[in-house]
Amino acid sequence: MNICEIYSSIQGEGLDIGAPTVFVRTSGCPLKCKWCDTLFAFTEGEDMTVEEILETVQGYKVPRVCLTGGEPLIQKDSYKLAQKLLDLNYFVSVETGGSIAIEDMPCVQNLRIVLDIKCPSSEMQDRMEFSNIELLGPTDELKFVIADRKDYDYAKEIMSKHEPICSIVMQPVWGNDIKVLAEWVIEDKLNARVLPQLHKIIWGEKRGV
Repeated sequence: MNICEIYSSIQGEGLDIGAPTVFVRTSGCPLKCKWCDTLFAFTEGEDMTVEEILETVQGYKVPRVCLTGGEPLIQKDSYKLAQKLLDLNYFVSVETGGSIAIEDMPCVQNLRIVLDIKCPSSEMQDRMEFSNIELLGPTDELKFVIADRKDYDYAKEIMSKHEPICSIVMQPVWGNDIKVLAEWVIEDKLNARVLPQLHKIIWGEKRGV
């Protein structure tokens, strides 16, 4: 696998926000979102075997692992890595950008799919594989990164059309006022969680945290 970085921090986003986590960031992505905050993952990386990755992860002695990117699902060994981590009793989350089918991911209790459906501000909304939403289970997460009202209304439309059974997270693009997004959700009585990027609040736009 081509790995950009492996590090331990707290989960800064989504349902596991605040939980100590080891991050395995893969290199490469088929998308290029306008507001992407991990552009370095497009070009940086080194080849590691699944066994080398597991050894590095185990050295941190943290029970949660997040496979992120880039886009981890473009690397076929991501599925093998996820299964190996599950076999070692890790809680595993897989963050995927919505353009690749997730049907081959293990469907087990200790694995959470975080499906990030791109909104219009990303300029990648036409690349989404919307059938993925029907594959999400109750413990998975459907995520929308929101830049403006157009994004918000688009996310509501997707929710209404696909009726996901999992938790829904709305996160403002970094630098935008989270209060505005929270007020929209409250006004609409929307069944969604409004969450920040906690790691950036704590450490700023710094890598490896």
